[in-house]
Amino acid sequence: MKSRRVSGTLLATAVCALVGVPAAQPVLAAPGAPGQPRYSAGAASAGDPYFPDQGNGGYDVKHYDIAFAYDPATKNMDATTTITAAATQDMDRFDLDFRGPDISSLTVNGHKASFERDGQELIVSPRPKLKTGQEFTVVVKYAGTPPVVTDPDGSIEGWVPTDDGAFVPGEPQGSPAWYPCDDHPTDKATFTFHATVPEGLTAVGNGRLLSQKTEGGRTTFVWDSTEPMATYLATVTIGNFTVAQTATPSGIPVYTAVDPRLATQSAAAVTRIPEIVDYLSSVFGPYPFSSAGAIVDRAPDVGYALESQTKPIFSSAPGVGTMVHELAHQWYGDSVSVGRWSDIWLNEGFATYASWLWTEHTGGATAQQTFDSTSNYGRAATSSFWQTVTADPGPEDMFGNVPYNRGAMTLHALRGKIGDTAFFQLVKEWAAANRHGNARTADFIRAAEKVSGADLTAFFDVWLFQKGKPTTW
Repeated sequence: MKSRRVSGTLLATAVCALVGVPAAQPVLAAPGAPGQPRYSAGAASAGDPYFPDQGNGGYDVKHYDIAFAYDPATKNMDATTTITAAATQDMDRFDLDFRGPDISSLTVNGHKASFERDGQELIVSPRPKLKTGQEFTVVVKYAGTPPVVTDPDGSIEGWVPTDDGAFVPGEPQGSPAWYPCDDHPTDKATFTFHATVPEGLTAVGNGRLLSQKTEGGRTTFVWDSTEPMATYLATVTIGNFTVAQTATPSGIPVYTAVDPRLATQSAAAVTRIPEIVDYLSSVFGPYPFSSAGAIVDRAPDVGYALESQTKPIFSSAPGVGTMVHELAHQWYGDSVSVGRWSDIWLNEGFATYASWLWTEHTGGATAQQTFDSTSNYGRAATSSFWQTVTADPGPEDMFGNVPYNRGAMTLHALRGKIGDTAFFQLVKEWAAANRHGNARTADFIRAAEKVSGADLTAFFDVWLFQKGKPTTW
């Protein structure tokens, strides 16, 4: 029990009143721990060991508005990115991730702010300082040539020029090449893009097309993504595209953009998007976004596809299996995103398993046959395939066979362990419970144990956390 006492301010006021002296104004102490400064710098990292410089702390981004003009002939971008965020601490400094062109001006809440650049860190000192819970707006203007980013595995991403525009993949660290951001999957936000390109080219972004206007030899496309999105899933890919707008049988709008040079080779996969989306919805639960689609471009230096939110992007003509894989990511990877990059098997394992299920659904090999094949469990126990830990492959191998194939095998083995009813209940509940959020491997294990009612410690240990070919589970 605390004793009630008279504050020093009240006592001083009473004494001053008695002697006729004006009372001194009370001194308000700054909140926070005694002896500690009220304001501090937001963290310069999200703390992900795979990419220690990625992400930041001290704020939560709510919305990105990215307006730019791009000329493929000169590879020059002239851009303004407006970030709306809320402070999660009292801050006198915060970081953004930005690898892009030279900055001409930067303001916070309309006030010019000092800034410096250190590698990918854009360090901002706002004045006035920011208080906990305060919403603030950062406007960054910049111009120049956005860079191409090379990953630990040697693949490229970021802003990749093509012969007629740009191919723009962001996973896992390419987005800061063309816009400043909090570049970690755990800080999702909504996006609006205003992309101005030479007349005759098309700029395709995430979400829904709000407007398209041509004036003075240039066309501006406005795209709006109203569901939360991780920064690496943002794209505005530019080129000469044939555009089609259709819908799934259940009514979801589908927007596809295909390089005419790849139309014939990609037709089998692109035309089946509505059917694939509805099939995956029957397996994984309702489609998590308000639109769907795909972008098929010619970017031979890239050599892969990426599950950009609402519109996967393909650097060459995709097969049906690849299309299924990237569309499955809309549930697992896009809507339910990783909490740390070491959890990447949750993205790639689910997407790979979806392609197994589709193959069986359309009359091909059963999921069990694919599991048993020489590409999967049929590999010799001496294969290096078994010498990487599925739940922690490392940044060099995070897009290798292990998170994909062994991730899918883990799911199929779990299905056999807990039975079809519990397994398909689990995958639907997992997508619903974590919709537009983030989750980790430990969360999935808890969910599997809750649905099945079984202790799955030994099962997940052998499949996710140990090297070597599982023999019993």
